[in-house]
Amino acid sequence: MSKKIINFLRKYKYMILVLYFPIYMLWFNWLERRQIPHFAMIHCRLDDMIPFCEWFAIPYFLWFLYVFVSIIFLFLQSKHMSDFYRCSAVLMLGMTTCLIIYTIFPNAQPLRPDVMPRDNFLTRIVASLYEGDTPTNVCPSIHVYNSITIHVALFQSYALQNKKGWKTASLVLCILICLSTMFLKQHSIIDVGCAILLYIFYYMVVYRSEFFALKRNIPAQTPSKTNC
Repeated sequence: MSKKIINFLRKYKYMILVLYFPIYMLWFNWLERRQIPHFAMIHCRLDDMIPFCEWFAIPYFLWFLYVFVSIIFLFLQSKHMSDFYRCSAVLMLGMTTCLIIYTIFPNAQPLRPDVMPRDNFLTRIVASLYEGDTPTNVCPSIHVYNSITIHVALFQSYALQNKKGWKTASLVLCILICLSTMFLKQHSIIDVGCAILLYIFYYMVVYRSEFFALKRNIPAQTPSKTNC
């Protein structure tokens, strides 16, 4: 039975990502619910200099659509599946590493305002976000890590190699999402920095390592015949 499963996963590699998602969600939800006496507080002076701005709720929630649509887009490029596979590999490696860090190094942030500075539609949305999402498990920021992973995957994808407009749009949205985590007081700048460092590490592992064999195969040119 195990051999059949291995052969199935080899043939349909994308199923690994499908199977990983529920495992990730169960693990993350357990971390959110667990009761422990002490969390390491993630905070620095620069965090206090960043004002709360509810307008960043727009790019923050666009993250969900950005990640989902981008993964589907890369998956549909059937002739260049390496773009999808290496993006998935970086996502799974980084997210798993974050969960391991949260498990052995419980951390939280004390940045959220006690009272919303204004009362409007966006602040009410952010208040709802605070109610459903605890200020724990923050460093490194998965929100930031995934945003960078998706942008680089799109930027280097074969399908968008000549689409400067889409690449620019992706870059702008990626930057806004990363900023939103700090302006909504969801993450410290330390969380963002750690997420960037974690991404750089796994980028080097996946995109540069021959182990993953992720370079596109370029058909070899047939040597021309010459008369001797």
